[in-house]
Amino acid sequence: MTIHLDRRFSDPSAVATPWDETERVLRAAQLYWLTTVRADGRPHVTPLIGVFVDDAVHFCTGLDEQKTRNLAHAAQVAITTGGNSWAAGLDVVVEGTARRIEDRPTLHKVAGAYLDKYGEPWNFTAGDGVLTHPDDENVAALFRVEPDKVLAFAKQPHGQTSYRIRNARR
Repeated sequence: MTIHLDRRFSDPSAVATPWDETERVLRAAQLYWLTTVRADGRPHVTPLIGVFVDDAVHFCTGLDEQKTRNLAHAAQVAITTGGNSWAAGLDVVVEGTARRIEDRPTLHKVAGAYLDKYGEPWNFTAGDGVLTHPDDENVAALFRVEPDKVLAFAKQPHGQTSYRIRNARR
């Protein structure tokens, strides 16, 4: 991983945000915003819950939802979390490719992470390539986003740190 503080967008006193602080925000976030692209090129942004497991963001969505249709033709996404304060906190953007997860051991592991993080309302079961819920007849596809690039926007002092996780295109 390479870490870079972009001085163009940072206060003179800013230092690079350590990865463990950025990872803490990704793990603790109660809400993420997912950006996908529709078939006609228009953006689609939606809030959702998710979990950070095995160095990747995981989220689920119904098989007929707009997110799923968008990911079928364009798997590159941005996932954003943070706060709405200008002067406090840390905002994080994860750029990567969403890949559908269908193997039962991973579905089971991530279902457990949802339950640990969000409690009983999100008690999923690993089904046949999907997540199921005992109170709902619908099933959900699970997606994993391994970060190619992560941006952390510190707010006091303001500083923009980028992390290159893999050899992704700039």
